Amino acid sequence: MFGFRKKKVSETEKKDNMALERDIIMALRQVYDPEIPVNVYDLGLIYELKVDEDHNVYIQMTLTAPNCPMADFVVDAVKAAVEDVPGVVSAKVDLVFEPVWDKSRMSEEALIELGLD
Repeated sequence: MFGFRKKKVSETEKKDNMALERDIIMALRQVYDPEIPVNVYDLGLIYELKVDEDHNVYIQMTLTAPNCPMADFVVDAVKAAVEDVPGVVSAKVDLVFEPVWDKSRMSEEALIELGLD
């Protein structure tokens, strides 16, 4: 029988990855959509965030509108912010438009900030 064995992750490694993920989220909260005064994380633009055992980061994100003229700027800002987090080796950001973003993905803080609560 052939197969790959999954590497056993120690409790210390789990805690380190959780701390790194927390730091990445804090960094993402410093990146703002230029057209909306709310950060990309609280806007709900980050659909997926994965950190592998080597501290490479994968992010799947969207934008509030597919034809956003600032798309490249936002994606580049997300990548740069994540790669600036101590401990992160690299970051890959995939821009997707399915599922379509809507305001239900926003955090409570973002809704309050925009007066949509």
